[in-house]
Amino acid sequence: MSEGQWWFCLKHMRVEPDAGCPDKDRMGPYESELEASGALKRAAERNKAWDEADADDD
Repeated sequence: MSEGQWWFCLKHMRVEPDAGCPDKDRMGPYESELEASGALKRAAERNKAWDEADADDD
């Protein structure tokens, strides 16, 4: 396994090592390739939780 940081590229919809697309097109960094692969799922879960919290405040 590669050392260093991992990113999820939003342009290519794939996990990349440090040497990849510009950071503006990526989510991360993450400590592992596996963690980076779950970036979109975690973001969706967090957005849902925030939306529900906002709805509770109304």
